[in-house]
Amino acid sequence: MLLLTNGKVLLNDKFVETDILIDGQQIVAIGKNLPRNNQTQVLNLAGKIVAPGFIDVHVHWREPGFSHKETIYQASRAAARGGFTTVMPMPNLNPVPDTLANLQLELDLIAKDSVIRAIPYGAITKGELGQEYADFQELAPHVFAFSDDGRGVQDANMMYQSMKVAANLNKPIVAHCEENSLIHGGCMHCGQRSHELGLPGIPSICESVQIARDVLLAEAANCHYHVCHVSTKESVRVIRDAKQAGIHVTCEVCPHHLISHDMDIPHDDGMWKMNPPLRAKEDQEALIQGLLDGTIDCIATDHAPHALEEKQGSMTKAAFGIVGSETAFAQMYTHFVKTGVMSLEFLLNAMSAKVAQTFDLPYGTLNPGASSDIVIIDLEKSWQIDPEQFLSKGRNTPYSGQVVYGMPVLTIAAGKIAYQDPNYQF
Repeated sequence: MLLLTNGKVLLNDKFVETDILIDGQQIVAIGKNLPRNNQTQVLNLAGKIVAPGFIDVHVHWREPGFSHKETIYQASRAAARGGFTTVMPMPNLNPVPDTLANLQLELDLIAKDSVIRAIPYGAITKGELGQEYADFQELAPHVFAFSDDGRGVQDANMMYQSMKVAANLNKPIVAHCEENSLIHGGCMHCGQRSHELGLPGIPSICESVQIARDVLLAEAANCHYHVCHVSTKESVRVIRDAKQAGIHVTCEVCPHHLISHDMDIPHDDGMWKMNPPLRAKEDQEALIQGLLDGTIDCIATDHAPHALEEKQGSMTKAAFGIVGSETAFAQMYTHFVKTGVMSLEFLLNAMSAKVAQTFDLPYGTLNPGASSDIVIIDLEKSWQIDPEQFLSKGRNTPYSGQVVYGMPVLTIAAGKIAYQDPNYQF
């Protein structure tokens, strides 16, 4: 038994100073003067925020196949440090989880090495090559959803047929939206800053036109269609219109697209290269408004670790992607809650309860009978982001040196302590 006392607990969108009693993987009671015995471990959380563990539907854990970038062992600990208790690893692996045999390699690694819950994706197409369908039927019982993340599905009929099968299996299609004919070899957003730096740009329509296609396909297929890492104002508009039309479309936004825009890129530096890229300031503003008004359903990190040599030098040569598991909440809290743009309750829900509601998951709440997935946060704790202190194998972030507040200090996943700040004694 584990008893958490004196924390400020988020219950029904309000903070209440109360206690939580955990027995194994379940919360058994919430209230004051809860029963305890000599075997009960008591943690005094006075002054700390207690919230449901965060859920991240978009991470890259790189195993099997790319352990030089990241391992499940390190990725899960990095996620736990960031307050995440459930994550969904993307399928751009080697082998790609396009058959049950390939998926089993990933499932076995997760069972052996992960300190938090991880529910992997299955691929939409074999090898994520967009030519043959993956084995939807045999994958479905074991995966969160289907995605070819990292690549847009170029063939409209292939996407449509995949949506129909996924709908029959009650699984979402989760899409990285990118029209290959419009990429033009770009490495950052096509705009003022790309012209100033002399770098090839990726136009906004590269993303938004595929979303526009897919929402109509999803309507025809009666499928839950979820858009990864929305980055443009046009994408927000298309999704808002689709929702108003009654189409079952949802979407996510990443912290980096909310806190930065392309003019923040100081020089040609591979650490700033991500896909989709940082867009213009008006896109950033549209994303913030879209999150606040509910057009954008939730926050996801797109945690994408790479080896250091893959990110050094020019954006024309570097790999796409930045890490985010360990810093996501603190960056969002610092940039948007401390500045009054959104409430703390709103942010916590966007990283937990709202994610669970979007995908009908049995997590994201603190109630008796709920899973004991909990994050404890010290809102006063500041940290200067230092990649050398990351638990992730990936060090690729452009935010090194940024001072943030609101670091998670304790993460409990399914009743077990998955991360504890070594500087804290409870």
